[in-house]
Amino acid sequence: MKKEKFYYVINKLILPLFTGSELVGEEDSNTREAEIALGKQNTLLLKPEKNADYRLVIKRGRAFQQSELTLLKNILRETKNIAESGFDPSFEETLLDKAVEKAICDTVAPSASSTLLGLVDELTNWSNRTYEGKKINFGIILNLTEQTEPLPLHFSNMLSSDFFALLSDGKNSFVEFNREGYLIGYVSLAKVRRFSSTAPHEFNYVAKYCGDKKVGIALTENGDLLIFKNRLLMFARRRGQWNIYNHEEVMQLLAYRNPHSLKDVRRAIYLTAIDTSFRYNGGIIVYLKKDMIQGALTHIDARDILQEKYYDLKKVTELEEANKLYNFTSADDTREFYSLGYDEFLKKNKCYKSVCLNQIIEGKKFHELNRKLREEIVAMDGATIIDFDGTIVAAGAILKIEAGSISGGGRSAAAMDLAKYGISLKISQDGFIQGYIADKKSTKLLFTVS
Repeated sequence: MKKEKFYYVINKLILPLFTGSELVGEEDSNTREAEIALGKQNTLLLKPEKNADYRLVIKRGRAFQQSELTLLKNILRETKNIAESGFDPSFEETLLDKAVEKAICDTVAPSASSTLLGLVDELTNWSNRTYEGKKINFGIILNLTEQTEPLPLHFSNMLSSDFFALLSDGKNSFVEFNREGYLIGYVSLAKVRRFSSTAPHEFNYVAKYCGDKKVGIALTENGDLLIFKNRLLMFARRRGQWNIYNHEEVMQLLAYRNPHSLKDVRRAIYLTAIDTSFRYNGGIIVYLKKDMIQGALTHIDARDILQEKYYDLKKVTELEEANKLYNFTSADDTREFYSLGYDEFLKKNKCYKSVCLNQIIEGKKFHELNRKLREEIVAMDGATIIDFDGTIVAAGAILKIEAGSISGGGRSAAAMDLAKYGISLKISQDGFIQGYIADKKSTKLLFTVS
């Protein structure tokens, strides 16, 4: 593959797939070095063929995983075959667009790659169609086990038909095919064994059902296409772009420079961010480092605080600040504002949201709450602030940040400003999740999940 074409493949296919990655340079290479290798400081080294005298350097906020290297090998194999086939350039462009999709199918189901690719193609067609004026949800299970019993109906004979659109909902019900693409039957996932899974909440059943011998494919009314295997959401095509998911790696990044973080809290935060993302609701989650609560409280209105101990801490801080000479003119107002205990303060100031949330939460920590409730709390206007041990400091909090301190929209500015107290997650309404961390010098993007 020519160098110009290789750069094109990297920019068009590879970088969008691995969200948050960027091409940062080029280095010399020799025949002893592999075509794909892990580099230092979260980099990936790629070259088009073994004898190439250069390789490109790709970097992102989190480390690349071995499973991603397998996918990359499949992508580069496909693109290399296309580049060497001598197709007309316009046709080659179409094939390159399908290269990632085929590589994903090769990675997920090596023994049934062509069947999986055909099913994905059919569901892609449905994503551009409606049934009785409505977009549909749809679900398919691909069973990878060997089956010797002859079956009569192939997916190509029925999947495009209107009647098939109502046979599954992609969440609780699925139509199952064998690895050759022949119809096995109908699967209801109302009762699935209690396996641990990592997937958006509304797709938990299919994730739990799909171990290493079953692949789940779900089409949503938003046009998203999700692929499940090994009890995980492995890939999703959203906004027309395929994405790969490394859930455990991102959960570990939530402990970045925070030795006191708790695994259960990190998992709950990540899953809630994924749930919010796939519901296309925006939100902010801030996971504080230990002993950083006092600084974070300066950005939170007392009326949004959900714990008496944090209200008392903010009260002490604000009264100390009021006693300073430069606050002389507003000192009396501050003392009056904080003259009451927590419960009376909420009542006097008509803090109905905080009173309501306190009654619903019942003193539980974030990771102890019902998962659906967590999603709904995070989707409220404002930010959800969580202490290092999972205690919910505030929810739906309108944050006070320094005017003009950070460029960008209000949600981005708030998330980036609060990053100096821990890991701050911004969930956009278009589904992107961005994790920020800050030091004394700057705020940086730690990871992106799409």
